[in-house]
Amino acid sequence: MRYNNAHVTPLCSPTRASLLTGRNSHEVGVGTVTNFDMGPEFPNKRGAIKPEAGTIAEVLNENGYNTYAAGKWHLAPTDQTTPAGPYDNWPLQKGFDQYYGFIEDSSDQYRPDLTIDNTQIPSPIDDNYHFSEAIVENANRYITNHTSVHPDKEFFLYLTFGAQHSPHQVPEEYKKMYEGVYDEGWDKIRQARFEEQKKLGIIPENTKLPPSNPGIKPWDELTPEEQELYANFQETYAGMLTHTDEQVGKLLDNLREKDQLDDTMIVVLSDNGASAGGKTNGSVSRTLAFNGIKESLEDNQKYKDMLGSPEAGTDYPTGWAQVSNTPFSQYKNSAFAGGINTPLIVYHPELIEDPGSIRTQYVNVSDITPTVYDILDVKPPKEIKGVKQMDISGQSFKNTLTNPKAEGRETQYFEVSGNRAIYHDGWKAFTSHKKGDDFENDEWFLYHVEADFSETNNLAAEYPERLKELQKLWFKEAEKYGALPLTDIFIEGFLSVPSDTLRAKNEYTYYLGMDRLTDSAVAPIINRSYEITIPIERENTTQEGVLLAHGGLEAGYTFYIQNNKVFYEYRIGERGYKIESNMDVPTGESVITYQFDKMGSHKGVGTLYINDTKVGEVELENTQLYKISFEGLDVGKDTAYPVSQAYADQGEFEFKGKLVKVHYSLGDDAEFIVPGK
Repeated sequence: MRYNNAHVTPLCSPTRASLLTGRNSHEVGVGTVTNFDMGPEFPNKRGAIKPEAGTIAEVLNENGYNTYAAGKWHLAPTDQTTPAGPYDNWPLQKGFDQYYGFIEDSSDQYRPDLTIDNTQIPSPIDDNYHFSEAIVENANRYITNHTSVHPDKEFFLYLTFGAQHSPHQVPEEYKKMYEGVYDEGWDKIRQARFEEQKKLGIIPENTKLPPSNPGIKPWDELTPEEQELYANFQETYAGMLTHTDEQVGKLLDNLREKDQLDDTMIVVLSDNGASAGGKTNGSVSRTLAFNGIKESLEDNQKYKDMLGSPEAGTDYPTGWAQVSNTPFSQYKNSAFAGGINTPLIVYHPELIEDPGSIRTQYVNVSDITPTVYDILDVKPPKEIKGVKQMDISGQSFKNTLTNPKAEGRETQYFEVSGNRAIYHDGWKAFTSHKKGDDFENDEWFLYHVEADFSETNNLAAEYPERLKELQKLWFKEAEKYGALPLTDIFIEGFLSVPSDTLRAKNEYTYYLGMDRLTDSAVAPIINRSYEITIPIERENTTQEGVLLAHGGLEAGYTFYIQNNKVFYEYRIGERGYKIESNMDVPTGESVITYQFDKMGSHKGVGTLYINDTKVGEVELENTQLYKISFEGLDVGKDTAYPVSQAYADQGEFEFKGKLVKVHYSLGDDAEFIVPGK
């Protein structure tokens, strides 16, 4: 059964928190992505599900279910994603018996930061590995083990693909399936999808197609070079989607083989609308995109034949994101329908008597877990692990599975990055907040979405009293569910380091043998002075290798010894800075020191020392704004992808001398975000 009026939050973490708890995201503490901890002033945006909001896995576990999770998690504060925890907000501590996947927000599909249960494992070095395939293989393993040993016992599986989030990476043969398919361009493809949606009954017959989003250039006005590259991006995206769909098929095949399919309820949804993160020209680097660095057509053309491969962190242009959101306007991270209205499919052969049908009732992501509880006749406990539980605020839509005329949800609020929306009884009011403006000055839009499915007719001027009523209702709901206070901080949230978190210190020591540390948990060196000290010992001049590496192909920094010199490299995309020592590294004991002196916003001077002797200097004119890399930090080697091409052909290029530890000492001149100020 398909629901065409289903809604989620406009971001991934809040949707996942709402889905797993059956509550609104703000009331459980995840009002934005868990990369951002906004501090005690914003209890609704601390990056972790409150213990008072037990997950469906915890509840079902207490009711005798085995519970499994595979794929993306993104529900732990990212400074807690270290190989040593703390694990309070990891899958196993949130009710799952087994887990295979990645804890952070997004992942390379070929060499992900993998976690099994509570243990980080090295990225696979296997040309045949793909993350989407691996998570289904592990999910199927969990199911097979379960049904072999406990054939009469219930299980719950939470499977979350890294697809279709960037980077769009897929084997070449899938990309080739769509060669030439998108050459006619996004305008015609969008129109064709719109007509097909009407034909299939997915959208009402009277739906209008909104004008193109601002900044989307008509396809016919693009140069042949732009058209070729942009079509290539979409071929990659489509190939990845087909590849993902095949993995879903493998899961269904396994359930069918184990005689489980007809006795299983399956819910499929997206966690937000399509992303505009690829910007105008598309992106071949997640790090550049997150740091707000526009990638030129010429730069991206160099990667045209590598889209979908490990060498490119691919994300399609906004023109194709608009197509993905047909028939709606705008994208992920907005209160427009393009951010929050997503597909929802429910499979339940025992209940659904009209399979393939379409339901039009208003459904919110928080309603899915209460629906499951309703179907199973499970009552959430008043306490979990000794913690009193808050009420379930989602509403079961079980009746809609059997009755096409059953009532849907009447009211639902939304808030993300200062953008606000309220749905009530067929009407929707929302803002498109301009960053930095006073919230009281926000322009409000009003749509009768029951009659205007794609939000094309703004009725704010025509019905001012109704708009005022909905504005009042938004504040009532926001207060009720903890969406206040408001803040429009988003990407700058990477720089938020509240005083009560793990990273609120100035001294860090990392020892050789530590598993790769996720980028978000590394010492926060962005936009501040700092010093890195690396004591080493070499028995002879042939002992070389990486001393410290943070990052990978797209961006990062690295210290390594090669040809008896010590090198420092700092890279972000095609731009890089490098120091080669003007003297040889001595044998015996020595100390390599790097000092960065901040000389302005996101720039400064880096100086390299050997035993207190200055051996090189470089002026870094532009450093990362928000995130060093999507690949973490290694001590004594460079795992996954190499930061420097100087040793790219030498594997991990592990240092052959003696190295015990590296030490970071951070300055007091950081320009951190202070939420609420």
